[in-house]
Amino acid sequence: MPGLPFSHLMRIAGRDRMSTDDRATLVLELGYRGGAFSGFAEQEGCRTVAGELRQALRTVLHRDVELVCAGRTDAGVHAVSQYVSIPVSGDELELSGRRLMASLTALVPDDMSVRRILRAREGFSARFDAQARRYRYRISCGRVRPGLLWGYTWWLRPAATLDVDAMQRAASLLVGEHDFRSFCKVSSARMLLDAGRSTSRCLETVKVSHAVEMGEPIVAIDVEGNAFLHNMVRIMVGTLVEVGRGQRDPSWVGEVLAACDRRAAGVTAPPEGLAFVGVDYPTGLLAPWDS
Repeated sequence: MPGLPFSHLMRIAGRDRMSTDDRATLVLELGYRGGAFSGFAEQEGCRTVAGELRQALRTVLHRDVELVCAGRTDAGVHAVSQYVSIPVSGDELELSGRRLMASLTALVPDDMSVRRILRAREGFSARFDAQARRYRYRISCGRVRPGLLWGYTWWLRPAATLDVDAMQRAASLLVGEHDFRSFCKVSSARMLLDAGRSTSRCLETVKVSHAVEMGEPIVAIDVEGNAFLHNMVRIMVGTLVEVGRGQRDPSWVGEVLAACDRRAAGVTAPPEGLAFVGVDYPTGLLAPWDS
């Protein structure tokens, strides 16, 4: 910039650095019990995870905030490790992580937990930077009512057992990249297709196994994929349960997948058995917030 004094050039350079170095992303790792929430996304007149979190952040940051989550959970669905990103700038970058944790813990309701406070670069998105998402669905079988797991499993009765081996053979047909339209809520699939978006997703893992949690036996269905459609995991579970009950052959799941029609699949399993258990991000993208 010819003609400008050196001191003025240095001030301009400083402002340019501030435009990058003075902005970042606050990332919260959350857990919540979904039973009393109408899902993650805000809805007028409903109690939601995003609504409660936004109110807490408004109090701490003294402004409105923009929230992006790794995966929006439905009403009644729990989360062990949900991630939420919030753009921050200026003096907000100097906030103490310890005080942020204490303030948010005091402000969010008892059915939410702020597990960690992290920092990422400007422009980081909890949704779009995620490489994989993981869910676990829990099923309790038989006549014995779940105790400590009540509200966190699908209690199947009066069937005493599920054929886990048959369910696993069926589940293996879902691994890989497929059009999962048969496992998507009809209205949501229609919206995606009308917008020219795909209903194809890639699943890395669908594992059915016996497990014990809190001293209680369950059938666990663990699913990992790059992204998920609306109700996708719950419809998959309802479909696999038909196989486990002996109502369908494992090969039927391949037919359901090929049909690309929600009517071909099983019931939508209830939300209380589902938990969003984790998200994977590229190494080095997230760092602890300064204490």
